[in-house]
Amino acid sequence: MEKLARETQKLLWRIYRESESYQVRRRAHGVLLRYEGWSISQIATIFNVSKRIVSYWWKEWKERKLVSLYARKGKGRKSLLNNEQKEQVKQWAKQTPRNLKKVLEKIQEEWGITMSKQTLKRALKFLKMTWKRMRKDVANPPEPEEYKRKKEELENLKERERQGEIEIRYLDEVGFCLEPYIPYAWQEIGETLFLKSQKSRRFNILGLLGKSNQLDSYLWNCSIDSEIVVACIDDFCKRVTKKTFIVMDLASIHTSKSLFGKLEEWRAQNLEIFWLPRSSPKLNLIEILWRFIKYQWLKPKDYESLETLKVAVEQILRCFGTDYAINFV
Repeated sequence: MEKLARETQKLLWRIYRESESYQVRRRAHGVLLRYEGWSISQIATIFNVSKRIVSYWWKEWKERKLVSLYARKGKGRKSLLNNEQKEQVKQWAKQTPRNLKKVLEKIQEEWGITMSKQTLKRALKFLKMTWKRMRKDVANPPEPEEYKRKKEELENLKERERQGEIEIRYLDEVGFCLEPYIPYAWQEIGETLFLKSQKSRRFNILGLLGKSNQLDSYLWNCSIDSEIVVACIDDFCKRVTKKTFIVMDLASIHTSKSLFGKLEEWRAQNLEIFWLPRSSPKLNLIEILWRFIKYQWLKPKDYESLETLKVAVEQILRCFGTDYAINFV
């Protein structure tokens, strides 16, 4: 086998790392492995394809060099669906987003076309669809006019904060237990990572988050009620140095008589409450922090026990703003 020219090798590595086409990257990688001494059988195993396909890549490379990495016009398997059918398939997939079997049945019933699930998945990816987590939404959306008015008022507060007139803190509570919040992870094909999941007690956090990654947090081993909310705000008031607005939702623990009874006292200490419209979690910045902690920063080993989980969460809260930070746009 002739030696691969250094410049060609560099170009192949660049194509392998940067090409937008998965097929092109795979062919470039296969050629590189072949020059490194890997056999056709070994390369076929790595890419989970037949030896015939790898032999074809190599034959094409020998004849056409770099051009062979890109499919020739008219080559490749013809699509089973025309453009109109593809758009219909996209609509069916939206109707049953978690059950492709029903889509396959419709394709068979309507057009007499038999298609594998893998072929359907490739078609959906081509149609700019992807498999990802669905997000929870509120059951009862806010009243449009109230939402618009409150959002405008909040934007005015944000502008005042940008001018340095005031400070805004976003308040909310979150709970943690030994039922993991880490459903996805990169894993070797044929192997599965298992996370221990068990019923356990919960511990709860009340946080007050600023857009510049300021955070005051309070950990409780009990349920957070209105009295605890009042106590936390009282403690936070001791560190208020300028006019501050606390943004929070209309949960019952945020609208109790005991809390309303403190409003004048807090106002005298330069602190006011801004209530969000009903069912508007997207307006509360601290919701983003809770998602980062649960889905990105906590590790599988943190769920070994309630104590290890608590230590991990406390570490994140303590180091938030330095080791852990969010760029709020």
